[in-house]
Amino acid sequence: MTRDLRDPPDERSPADLLTFGVVNLDKPPGPSSHQVSGWLRDAVDETLADRGLEASIDRAAHAGTLDPKVTGCLPVMLGDATRLAQVFLEGPKEYVAVLECHGSVPADTESIVAEFEGPIYQKPPRKSAVARRLRVRELYKLEVLEAEDRRLLLRIECESGTYIRKLCHDLGLALGTGAHMGDLRRTATSPFDDRDLHSAQEFLDALAFWVEDDDPEPLYEIVDPAERILEGIPGVSIAPSAAREVAEGAPVYAPGVIEVDDGIESGELVACYTPDGAAVCLGEFVGPADAGSGVVVDLERVLV
Repeated sequence: MTRDLRDPPDERSPADLLTFGVVNLDKPPGPSSHQVSGWLRDAVDETLADRGLEASIDRAAHAGTLDPKVTGCLPVMLGDATRLAQVFLEGPKEYVAVLECHGSVPADTESIVAEFEGPIYQKPPRKSAVARRLRVRELYKLEVLEAEDRRLLLRIECESGTYIRKLCHDLGLALGTGAHMGDLRRTATSPFDDRDLHSAQEFLDALAFWVEDDDPEPLYEIVDPAERILEGIPGVSIAPSAAREVAEGAPVYAPGVIEVDDGIESGELVACYTPDGAAVCLGEFVGPADAGSGVVVDLERVLV
């Protein structure tokens, strides 16, 4: 038996959106990222039950852990959208950080800071969840936005997995003053940024409007279809018949391919969609669509 394909992203019901959606959350200071994700999951489940719907979600996931004291951009994936978590592993991140120097900063501070742009060596801290091996991370941009007494306000654009606290320590050594990280706020985790953040309270209020006033509009303003996570991932359009085969675990064969984005290389991660824009799967691009009856995309994550 085949499974139903999803409605187009702009035609989904509130329940469908909540079971395959993402909230660009403005994480507050205090709770852990895991706690915040759990709160949203429980609130959605309670809301769906209050509406008398059989739908439910048993999981929610966040994109890139933020320490309890850190605020800012924390996309939270709801329900089946958690299958897209791997997309965030490679995307760049952006932060605004306060560097608390332990002495007067030198006159050439900006030039010293700029020297950190490019590849840097880092070893994860002792409390890290990953092995403490020396590794390379890329700083795409590092600039001083403001300087006041012994404080520097920094904007940091970096590769995922960069430890900002360790970077601040190393900057202090380079400046000759010693330093530690003060306040930290994440302003972007690709493809999300701080231009459309929503608080947890706004999300809860939107759920209440739907339950109590039968008004789903606030939800539509806050919860995005999960396809937004895939912005920037190369795409392959496939026929609905091919999408139903994918739902049963089959790879994407050439006869089912309608269109392939230009410039995709073999081995690249791609997202497959139905012609109306509904995501079907993530997979590895194998070969061109004109390869007769061969496989074009090998499956990694089925989304329907």
